[in-house]
Amino acid sequence: MTQNNAAKIWHEVASPFCGIASDDLTIEVNGSTVKILENGDAITQAGFETPITDTQPRIQGKPASLAEAVEHIANLFRHSQQPLIGGLGTDLNGARAALALADKSGAIVDSQYSKAAFRNILVLQDTGYMTTTLTEVRNRVDLLVVIGSDIEATFPRFFERMVWNDESMFGQEIESRQVVFIGKAPSGDASTSPGGRKAKVLGCADADLPEVLSVLRALVKGKQVQASEVGGIQVAELQRLAEQLLEAKYSVLSWSAGQLDYDHAEATIQTVCEMIKELNATTRSNGLPLGGKEGDTTVNAVASWQTGYPMRTSFHRRFPDYDPFINETQRILNNNEADVLLWVSSFNVAVTPPQSNASTVVLGRSGMQFETEPEVFIPVGVPGIDHEGRTFRTDSVVSVPLRKLRDSGLPSVFDVLTAVEQAL
Repeated sequence: MTQNNAAKIWHEVASPFCGIASDDLTIEVNGSTVKILENGDAITQAGFETPITDTQPRIQGKPASLAEAVEHIANLFRHSQQPLIGGLGTDLNGARAALALADKSGAIVDSQYSKAAFRNILVLQDTGYMTTTLTEVRNRVDLLVVIGSDIEATFPRFFERMVWNDESMFGQEIESRQVVFIGKAPSGDASTSPGGRKAKVLGCADADLPEVLSVLRALVKGKQVQASEVGGIQVAELQRLAEQLLEAKYSVLSWSAGQLDYDHAEATIQTVCEMIKELNATTRSNGLPLGGKEGDTTVNAVASWQTGYPMRTSFHRRFPDYDPFINETQRILNNNEADVLLWVSSFNVAVTPPQSNASTVVLGRSGMQFETEPEVFIPVGVPGIDHEGRTFRTDSVVSVPLRKLRDSGLPSVFDVLTAVEQAL
């Protein structure tokens, strides 16, 4: 850190907002104002530069002390027949505290990103999959196949940092790397090589991805396909891609489950993952599911090592009771099965709680706007800005340390949830 008059300049700052945990940001902090000076992008800029607009808790819309707000939440939990802890946009310690409170109170826990996460988790639980790390991609990939996803829209620096990096550990010629999109075309030029070579796009609608990928898998296995085209893609093009996959030294098939938003997308992901296993009979290939923004990878990791299960786990019977369908937030609220909703969103002011008949408590980032004022609102600090923390990046193998950049006086999610648990 360096200091320039009243401003402080922070170097090599890690981002909890982008999933790939870019850790080379240069950030200026002047009082409570944060500005990215170097290596920012649309995702990290919005994450770091959202201003603080409110700092005091509210009970039924009226200012209150933190102690009063905590006691009010504790009273709601004491009299609740079924509390639900949702959202869970938080860091590692916040996730720990949420699970501890759920264990104490018999609550159900679920993340706002579970719908997307379970497209991967259900495959992992059913047949398993082979996945790689960001470091392996950076140093080894020679063929990247992106499936049904516009990566640069949600991971703006992925290609810059993982594909078109200056050099690889093993002396690979970076310009020789090939990029192919199946489904969506890229929204920008990040996938274009440093030498100007555009990615190849085999375009099709999301609804056609299951059939297209099934045919590609059949071709990889050497099966004969009678059709000449599938989903608007010539089978001859898929045959060429199958040959590329079989000839590659280290292919990576990547997808963002959040963008595979159609019925039974998990079956498509399973097709991809089974094809990866088959490719490894003669070459090396791996999957790279992309996610990890705003704590979604982190909360599932913490839940898994503390309970043996991911999100959508109930503690109502005083032990972890996992069901990815029964314990889904929107289903529970639609059926009035929870009388208290505690919503956690410390990263993003736009991730507000769904409308419901439950008494709603929000631990949210300062600046949240609500269609209906929650019964309790506590503005909390942002991990990596207002307090130290840790978050898992998309590949789940690295816990990234987050630094405290300013003194906002806002409590962390861990502080508030631990205080509520102790009050119980």
